[in-house]
Amino acid sequence: MTQQQYPSELLEQAVAQFSKLPGIGRKTALRLVLNLLRREEDEVLQFTETIARMRQEVKHCSVCHNISDSDVCPICSDPRRDTTTICVVENIQDVMAVENTQQYQGLYHVLGGVISPMDGVGPADLEIESLVERVRQGGVKEVILALSSTMEGDTTNFYIFRKLAPYTEVKLTIIARGISVGDELEYTDEVTLGRSILNRTLFEGK
Repeated sequence: MTQQQYPSELLEQAVAQFSKLPGIGRKTALRLVLNLLRREEDEVLQFTETIARMRQEVKHCSVCHNISDSDVCPICSDPRRDTTTICVVENIQDVMAVENTQQYQGLYHVLGGVISPMDGVGPADLEIESLVERVRQGGVKEVILALSSTMEGDTTNFYIFRKLAPYTEVKLTIIARGISVGDELEYTDEVTLGRSILNRTLFEGK
């Protein structure tokens, strides 16, 4: 089947770029591009400038690796947060999911993924050593492991458990398994996730 021909090469290029986004096929990409063509030129320029500025200026927090407009994110710099507790999550979306529960007032640590040998992701590819360094510096009383209840999440939990084992003064907990095995954190409803945070248990490492 031959690929659809567009009446404009620029249109074709725009559709090709949009269809690179996850979950966006060529039909959806075409609808988005045609929608932009119907908008005022100033509105489209503002759209493209916002995307370009986001890519150039958005940073990762130097403390927890969350997305931020400054070197230290608003959560890490908030004096009202409990600095003795760190919630370890896989990605930025998980920070948003936990924050939406309004049940947690500590800090975060974003790993940037989970250990997955099948995907070529090892411990060195994640922000695990920086987590260990935060604990080593002192002041942390509890580390909450809030990774997805998948085999990769459990493998990462165990690896972190081994890395933090020397710091016996730090309590290592895991969120309660109100979340079904195999579920990813960002898709869990807020009530279930909130209860899982509140009802966390000690991580035994077994």
